[in-house]
Amino acid sequence: MARYIARRALMTIPVLIGASFLIFWMVYALPGDPVRALAGDRPLTPAALAAIRDEYNLDDPLLIQYGKYMLGLLQGDLGTDFAGRPVIDTITQRLPTTVRLALTAIVFEIIIGLTAGVLAGVRRGSYMDNLVLVSTTVVVSIPVFVLGFVAQYAFGLRLGWFPIAGLSDGFRSYILPGLVLASLSLAYVARLTRTSLAENLRQDYVRTARAKGLKPSVVVGKHTMRNSMIPVVTFIGADLANLMAGAIVTETVFNLPGLGRAVFDSVLRQEGFVVVGIVTIFVFFYILFNLVVDILYAVIDPRIRYD
Repeated sequence: MARYIARRALMTIPVLIGASFLIFWMVYALPGDPVRALAGDRPLTPAALAAIRDEYNLDDPLLIQYGKYMLGLLQGDLGTDFAGRPVIDTITQRLPTTVRLALTAIVFEIIIGLTAGVLAGVRRGSYMDNLVLVSTTVVVSIPVFVLGFVAQYAFGLRLGWFPIAGLSDGFRSYILPGLVLASLSLAYVARLTRTSLAENLRQDYVRTARAKGLKPSVVVGKHTMRNSMIPVVTFIGADLANLMAGAIVTETVFNLPGLGRAVFDSVLRQEGFVVVGIVTIFVFFYILFNLVVDILYAVIDPRIRYD
């Protein structure tokens, strides 16, 4: 197990380098002049333009810019934005908001998605099964930003149950955006759990357990669920990182000061260092969560070994 973890940890290095270069290249390829966009309607003198371009290496070719960025990264410097603020300070300030939002979403995803999937899988063909299939299809077909506006209007403005923007109400501020962020994922979890559970309930070992006179709850909870959870755990583990990286729309709709909103604002301003730094953090979390999922396989299914 230790050798497996060490090998996977070493594999993260080229992945992080490749991901950061791709993001750096895409930001570099964006049309427009970030310095002139920064100035707005106020024209800058040629000397001021040259000074800003020199400070941020904007006149250098792509590979030279990226090489200087990586040299700074090796020293723990992620660069600065156009306001002179270190990128690491932006990440440190905004990361807790994104983590809380993603954790809130993953809780909704696990509780609602697994419950709906188990009820549908155990009672396949019933009213509950059809309700889960129809409701998840509706959720999947609606864009996240539309769900966000509808949730704000229904649960915020009309019913007044939750705040519709900002973080003024503490934990309650994360409930509505967390549910919206988790909506697409919990629909997939419900469908995946239903399919996996229904398939395992037809296996021979389940019929043997029932023939021994075991209670249905024991057959499902002890014998069937563990085998059914492997694809579900794989999806949830990878989705936790996706929720953090995919919170751009949700954080924008609900005006949450997280990393997703920072990426959106930085892309508009073409602040490459900020975008690359934050996205690199997202890639690191994605790799880390996938490693945790791989380790959990051996806990769920004792037949899986890494030696």
